[in-house]
Amino acid sequence: MKKRTLNTLISTAFITSLCLTAISAMAGPDLFQQQLNQRFMETQQKLKAAKAAKGVERQKLMSEHMKMMHEAIDNLKAMKPKAGMSMQEHEDWLNEHQKLMNQVMGQMMEEHHLLMNSGH
Repeated sequence: MKKRTLNTLISTAFITSLCLTAISAMAGPDLFQQQLNQRFMETQQKLKAAKAAKGVERQKLMSEHMKMMHEAIDNLKAMKPKAGMSMQEHEDWLNEHQKLMNQVMGQMMEEHHLLMNSGH
């Protein structure tokens, strides 16, 4: 009976570890990356509002967008992967970080085109 209980415990531990490994491998962005991603949605909305605005309102929205983007860039620079990550987790973290950097570049390019087209 003890051998059966031990085998059940070992089997349960093995299955649990496999599940945890699979979950961590599929884990998405970490908390800071999620917050920054949310912030990028806000900056994108600000940029859309600036595109639709005219004159002084556009300039105000563009300034706000630019300030938000500088804060986002500072946050990206400060982000570091947490210690003790597996290779897969580290790779996933880097991929998410790259996506965030691409979002920054995309929005900065949109902002630049908007500025160029508005004659500033």
